[in-house]
Amino acid sequence: MQVKEIVEILKAEVLYEGNLEEEVKTACGSDMMSDVLAFVKDQSVLLTGLMNPQVVRTAEMMDMHCIIFVRGKQIDEGVVELARQKEITVLATPYRMFTACGLLFSNGLRGGCDIS
Repeated sequence: MQVKEIVEILKAEVLYEGNLEEEVKTACGSDMMSDVLAFVKDQSVLLTGLMNPQVVRTAEMMDMHCIIFVRGKQIDEGVVELARQKEITVLATPYRMFTACGLLFSNGLRGGCDIS
């Protein structure tokens, strides 16, 4: 799935347009960046309601291509600017975390540890 498809699925606002043509295969949702660092592997997209620069730094460390802020919150311009410097696409969706993750999953995006 391309990032531009995520924009459509989540009715998202593009706050910083990195590469909307980028192909992403997996996602994770968390407000605890320590959990993202400890348990997430090979994720392309991070969904979170946490609004601080730590989110961008975590996404950069984990080589994520896109951050999606959920719950329609106002995002601090400093956070968007840091993402711009790191060339990480930033989206904002009005959906809550559970709904946003469900919409992406039902459209083919998966988590990193599917159990077969």
